Amino acid sequence: MEMPKQIVVLRDFLSNRSSSMAVKYNQWTALLAMAKASLKAILRSPSAVIFSLGFPLVFILVFGFIGDNGISIKVGVEKGTDTSSYVFQALKKEKSLKLITDKSTTEMQDDLKKGHLTAIISITSLPRQGAAPSCNVKVSTSTASVDKIQLFNSILRGVIYQADDNFYPRASIAKVEPMIVLPGRRYKTIDFILPGLLSFSLLSAAVFSTAFLFYNLRQTLVLKRFFATPIRRIYIVLGEALARLVFQVAGAILIIGIGYFAFGFTLVHGWSTFLEMLILTAFGVAVFMGFGFVVSGIATSESTIPPIANVITLPQFLLAGTFVPVDAFPSWLQPVCRIMPLTYLNDAFRKIAFEGLHLWNVGLELGVITLWGIIVYIVAAKVFRWE
Repeated sequence: MEMPKQIVVLRDFLSNRSSSMAVKYNQWTALLAMAKASLKAILRSPSAVIFSLGFPLVFILVFGFIGDNGISIKVGVEKGTDTSSYVFQALKKEKSLKLITDKSTTEMQDDLKKGHLTAIISITSLPRQGAAPSCNVKVSTSTASVDKIQLFNSILRGVIYQADDNFYPRASIAKVEPMIVLPGRRYKTIDFILPGLLSFSLLSAAVFSTAFLFYNLRQTLVLKRFFATPIRRIYIVLGEALARLVFQVAGAILIIGIGYFAFGFTLVHGWSTFLEMLILTAFGVAVFMGFGFVVSGIATSESTIPPIANVITLPQFLLAGTFVPVDAFPSWLQPVCRIMPLTYLNDAFRKIAFEGLHLWNVGLELGVITLWGIIVYIVAAKVFRWE
């Protein structure tokens, strides 16, 4: 069985170190050498690069290109509809509407039943009443798209009311004067999605890579060879942790950079916000590695690592506010979401990046993550095995 690339790199490192034992041993030099060897092994691993960088980058690109135009209402247009009418032309200008004109009535009715269409409209022009156009609008809907029907009806009524105001100006009992009282910034889709994906990439990479690494080191007796050298056990862990910190921070720089320059991700205070996010990245990796140590300690075989790791990462991916705000979940489920460490890392990233808070302003979030770190490292110390 071929040894993993990282094991080979570490084995070569041990061989080189054993040939120079006459020189006074320096723990920190050994730590840096291990970190360098481990970092090379991570960069040579396609799976590590894909899951740590590729996965979040693909999602960021998808959501970045979607932007704030995610709501799309498909409406079928009956054959024979007067497409030159005032109402049709006004509906055509609505960005959230997609008018379907190339399907038959049977096809549109079938799509309406399946919920693929929100409504089917038929517009018939009537004789003009003076200078104002006149038409009859028939709307067919289905219970399959009940969530979007109200939105479409409000758009249609708005178009008609606007037309009435244009052609039949009349007095009103009240006049609304919009005023901008306070300046603000627009909260874009990327401002919500990017911190969540960055947090989850840190969690998944820290858990999976740490668990697989130390399990393989133990099973291939590489750790046992480490014990033949003067290096202390704590420096073995610190060397591996340093390699992952460097890799994940570099990945965070890439992810934040693409989000900022390509899609306008908000960094309120510029460089200072960027640096605080990198510090928070390193902190998150350090805490989440504890979960990886726990998994490597309780796993009985390499095939049991993914299921155990998924039990830790998947619920947080779904419930910690990565794609959907925690407030959108049912009230009975929100307390579960609020005990997850990823929830607080997501909140901290968003508060620093968009709201302009600093690390010392997110004490609650950092406190909860620190508490999780203490608990998980206590458990890791109990279950972790060197041999």
